[in-house]
Amino acid sequence: MYQTWWKVLAVVMVFYTIIAGFLFHVPTLPILHETIRNLYFHVPMWMAMFSVFTISVIYSVLYLRTGKEEYDLISVECANTGIMFFVLGLVTGMIWAKYTWGEYWSNDPKQNSAAIAFLLYCAYLVLRNSIDEEQKRAKISSIYNIFAFPIMVVLIMVLPRMTDSLHPGNGGNPAFGKMDLDNRMRVVLYPAFLGWSILGVWIASIRYRIRLIENKKNAN
Repeated sequence: MYQTWWKVLAVVMVFYTIIAGFLFHVPTLPILHETIRNLYFHVPMWMAMFSVFTISVIYSVLYLRTGKEEYDLISVECANTGIMFFVLGLVTGMIWAKYTWGEYWSNDPKQNSAAIAFLLYCAYLVLRNSIDEEQKRAKISSIYNIFAFPIMVVLIMVLPRMTDSLHPGNGGNPAFGKMDLDNRMRVVLYPAFLGWSILGVWIASIRYRIRLIENKKNAN
């Protein structure tokens, strides 16, 4: 039971936030209107992405310290999962931008920085697939991963705040937390952060176990 309670928690929270996200009351704001509900989906995708990317970096460091293959496998599967949530974050953001800014991609600094960060992690996967020798691949990709993570944080969290941006919380544009994120929205948004992040860890753990099985079959 102790191994499954967090999985049950993830499922309950995700289903709760999906249902509540569509049905609970939200503030009536100009321009945003009902699209503000996307806050319950768009932002938690980034939170889940950051969570699994952070775990990926931790295990990259552990691999470089110990050389254990398991740590490299955990790192890469967390990165793969993070990229999946990265795509979901970009897609939900583009949909929101279409209804609030008038187009899916407006070359906003936040969008461009996110796109560059996404390509940074795509390059990580290309790097891994371009090296055949296992230990060399694990070592080089771990080093790349350790450097890619802070660059990604700067691209998404720092640079857009230093320029003019339509995106809330960037370029002097106030964030929802300072404007309209009342308690009615917090009871949905905060569980969404936790639920999707735990789900991301769960997905990464499943991918890791599948990778272990594949490696054992290949060894035999």
